[in-house]
Amino acid sequence: MEIYAWIESVFQIAVQYGILAMEALGMAVLLVTAARSAKGWLTGDPHVRLTLAQGIALSLEFKLGSEVLRTVVVRDWSELGILGAVIALRGALTFLIHWEIKNEETKMSE
Repeated sequence: MEIYAWIESVFQIAVQYGILAMEALGMAVLLVTAARSAKGWLTGDPHVRLTLAQGIALSLEFKLGSEVLRTVVVRDWSELGILGAVIALRGALTFLIHWEIKNEETKMSE
């Protein structure tokens, strides 16, 4: 029985580090995108909105991935409900941003 407790402990640690890594990647993508978009805005780049939207979408994908990974270690139903709401909200935001990207690309190609 002791080996199962050890395996569960190792699994918990691996999941926590995975969540941390995905959250950090999402944050890094957002910061780099914001800096590039600010530079593009200052230089008058006409594609700055598209670049910013794509970066935000990618960042949200990493954040959504970390939330899905977090479901592995949830122990309470109330925690699962909150996590489900966060996943739904981030998923809706991602959908809206992808819709905005598609509209921006259509506008640019005209």
